[in-house]
Amino acid sequence: MDFQQYISKIRKILNYKVFTSIIYGVLAILLFGVLYHNVKPITYDMELFSIAENTIRAPKTVEDEDKTQEEKENAAEEVESVYVMKKEMAQNRVLLLTSIFDFVKDTNHELDQVKEGKKQTKEDPVATIEPRLKLLKTKLTENVSEDITDSISDETLTALLQADISVLENTKETLISNVEQLMNERIREEQLAKMKERFVDQMKTAKFPASVEEAALQLGQYAIVPNDLFDAELTEERKKQAMQDVEPVKILQGQIIVQEGHLIDRETYRQLEMLGLLKSNPTPKPLIGLAIFVVIAIGTLYIHFSRVQETEEKKQNYLLLVSLIFICSLIIMKIIGLMEDVNLYEIAYIFPAAMAPMLIKILINERFALIMTILMAACGSIVFHDGISGTIDVEIAVYILFSGLAGVLFLSGRNERTQILRAGLFISVVNILLVFFLQLIGSGQFTLIEYTYYVLFAVVSGLVSAILTIGLLPFFEAGFGMLSTIRLIELSSPNHPLLKKILTEAPGTYHHSVMVANLAESACEVIGANGLLARVACYYHDVGKTKRPHFFIENQINIENPHDRLPPDTSKDIIIAHVTDGAAELKKHKMPKEIIDIAEQHHGTTLLKFFFFKAKEENENVSEKDFRYPGPKPQTKEAAIISLADSVEAAVRSMNQPTSEEIRALVQNISQDRLVDRQFNECDLTLKEIELVNKTFCEILNGIFHSRIEYPDFKQKKVVNGNATN
Repeated sequence: MDFQQYISKIRKILNYKVFTSIIYGVLAILLFGVLYHNVKPITYDMELFSIAENTIRAPKTVEDEDKTQEEKENAAEEVESVYVMKKEMAQNRVLLLTSIFDFVKDTNHELDQVKEGKKQTKEDPVATIEPRLKLLKTKLTENVSEDITDSISDETLTALLQADISVLENTKETLISNVEQLMNERIREEQLAKMKERFVDQMKTAKFPASVEEAALQLGQYAIVPNDLFDAELTEERKKQAMQDVEPVKILQGQIIVQEGHLIDRETYRQLEMLGLLKSNPTPKPLIGLAIFVVIAIGTLYIHFSRVQETEEKKQNYLLLVSLIFICSLIIMKIIGLMEDVNLYEIAYIFPAAMAPMLIKILINERFALIMTILMAACGSIVFHDGISGTIDVEIAVYILFSGLAGVLFLSGRNERTQILRAGLFISVVNILLVFFLQLIGSGQFTLIEYTYYVLFAVVSGLVSAILTIGLLPFFEAGFGMLSTIRLIELSSPNHPLLKKILTEAPGTYHHSVMVANLAESACEVIGANGLLARVACYYHDVGKTKRPHFFIENQINIENPHDRLPPDTSKDIIIAHVTDGAAELKKHKMPKEIIDIAEQHHGTTLLKFFFFKAKEENENVSEKDFRYPGPKPQTKEAAIISLADSVEAAVRSMNQPTSEEIRALVQNISQDRLVDRQFNECDLTLKEIELVNKTFCEILNGIFHSRIEYPDFKQKKVVNGNATN
């Protein structure tokens, strides 16, 4: 049982969604399994204060968060407290002192007026100090925002109230001058006592009366306050800025964590634990990252396949084919990756990066090939990462990407084996250029032997890509029943056994098939269908006629038509049988399904008009259904065009020296008849395309059956001794 039959049995058991889900699941598991070793963290079994048996390097660059936080805290502690001098405070304190002295004068003035308006005795309460002090304190309480009366003693206020007006003015000026001078300097909390001492020393030089001096000293000391104040918000901002300016402390990739034979202290153990290098505490991050990559890769394939406009069976075949090619490429990549241990210079360059894209372009299309190129480049960056876990190799990703793109671009549309080899040579040239680009852009210093290895690997990569493409192509074609351009070219060879059989047993049919092939190929190319498929299918579409070649008019050369002696029913069965006989013969030779389908569909369900009307002459009740081909109707554009070309060629060949107008009318009648008979209802051939096909048929047929010049019928003459004789 071949691969196709095996897959067909699975399809019968599982529906499309289940079968496709299984394919995606298996592909995801295989992809994860192949790449797992390359991202699996390397761990060591060691304990605190033990001796390191190996020199351990950091597998990747990571931030040491604990050290970074410690550095940030140190930077914040080094930030000095921010003090801001409030210059307006000097003016405010001066205004406060001025207000106090003004209220003292106002109080004395008010009470003096009351005194003058009354005849007072010595016992009059107005004449005592208490009312003045009370009134002054009331004014200060009502008009000054600060609670001065609690801070300044009654003795100080009393001394001011009892002082002479001139002394009071001198005291005010001196006090305000000294306070203003000191308050214009920066005064912090810890400097306040010292500034007050300076104030006292300055005031004592003025030689005021003792009571007034004491009051001035108390007022001045009260007025002098800190003006260089701590700004908590600004200090906090500067600390945050200092912490932000701290560069993260990193353990660099390749940095030695501990050397062989050294003691594993607490700091070293902490770093090993942070890097996930301890078996007791491995980090799952690389595996989570790999799982995300697998989801992205499989998701890319799923989204693309979900948008493919093909039958479910064909989409499954494409998915299986892409999956197998993908896995084969990964296995080759993995084998080469394991060979890196032999210390060959950049052996990754030998990977046949263009193999998978070329295979997929030949078997499916260019878009699938480009997607495969991108996926292979991503996988290569993981597999070939110089043995450092958790990293990717961007250089090899670029190499695989552009090498694969070169394979897609340089592979010609004909896809013959010689063309594949030629593409391999071009890929080798591109690989060499890529290698020099990658090595020189990094200013690497390499020896001649190293460059020789690089060039050799690049050439081998291109050639092996072409060789593997040629070698694997037949297996995928046979296993999936894929019909590639190369396969079609091989089938078009006259040396093929079936074509030889048609040529020797039914030469008229062979000539007819070639003519139909010319018509069908040209018409298909005009409307964008597969012209090569149409040509090759035409070669084989009438292979069933080889079973009874003389019952078909193109093979009846100088012989009597056997249908003249047969009843219409028998003739009908013989003619119709060539379709089923042909399909059976093609299946016997394991021909591609597309060619078998065209052989079955090239007559659709059309009516054998000649034998039907002949039978109707004998029996009026004959059923038209019995004289129709079994079908099915053409399912593709190629089958529909071949159906038209087959009828047109046979009809025009039966005409005697047809003119252009006769050919055009005949072609239009045949295509119109097929439309009326609903023969094109099951394919996507449009009316516009039918018009283009008809026009193409007319152009080719006019070239074949063009009018020839009538030459005069001269009598043969013999020339004897230079003289013409009858």
